[in-house]
Amino acid sequence: MTLTISGHHLEITPALRSYVSGKLERVIRHFDQALDVKVLLSVDNQKEKALRQRAECSIRVKGSELFAESAHEDMYAAVDDLADKLDRQVVRYKSKLQAHDHAAAKHLMQEK
Repeated sequence: MTLTISGHHLEITPALRSYVSGKLERVIRHFDQALDVKVLLSVDNQKEKALRQRAECSIRVKGSELFAESAHEDMYAAVDDLADKLDRQVVRYKSKLQAHDHAAAKHLMQEK
């Protein structure tokens, strides 16, 4: 798995990099088959200061891609919200895969 963290109009500090990777470890712990994880942290020039800090992430898994984004006035809060969204998506995707595998195994057992 490769983790790429990049910034747009924002310098990625070591503290921010370690915070993002720590939050994404929780997501990857649920699903270890992720091939590629790309995180984009940016600061938008909006009049609303509440939604200036944005965090986006796309996780490429076998046969699909999961994407989430979050905006907040604090970058760390945006990363927290992003991790929560990704965690829900990964758990849903994993349960869907397990249900499909269980149904396929049940079908194979019935054929014998």
